[in-house]
Amino acid sequence: MPRTVATNTAVDLAGLLDFVRPRHQMVLMTTRADGRPQASPVTGGVDEAGRIVVSSYPERAKVFNARRRSTASVLVLSDDFGGAWVQVDGEIEVIDAPDSVEPLVDYFRSISGEHPDWAEYRQAMLDQDKSLLRVTPARWSPIATGGFPARLVD
Repeated sequence: MPRTVATNTAVDLAGLLDFVRPRHQMVLMTTRADGRPQASPVTGGVDEAGRIVVSSYPERAKVFNARRRSTASVLVLSDDFGGAWVQVDGEIEVIDAPDSVEPLVDYFRSISGEHPDWAEYRQAMLDQDKSLLRVTPARWSPIATGGFPARLVD
């Protein structure tokens, strides 16, 4: 089986967002009170302002951590686990209900498109007391793929 070469492709913000938009499998990394990382597998999207958005509940660890320390990292994965990925670092903010409802509509649209009943969706977000986390990209790694160093590929 032929070996593949690992790649690292530097991109600007527009290139980063183009890469992230179709990918919704992510790992959100926040910081626990003791300074150690806390990772959460999440479904995420990109809002119209270019922020990575994640839906959650106010009592989840990632929300507590985001309130305490306003920085986070997001590892954006391809649907194929062996596919390309990127790490994005930035400021994180928490928006709670009822202020989260319209941003949650945008979140849903960024991942799934139109909902069959937006009134029902909005009410469900209120009933569930949903929060929205937004990460504004400040820096990011190159878009990477796994593989061998070029010197080892035949």
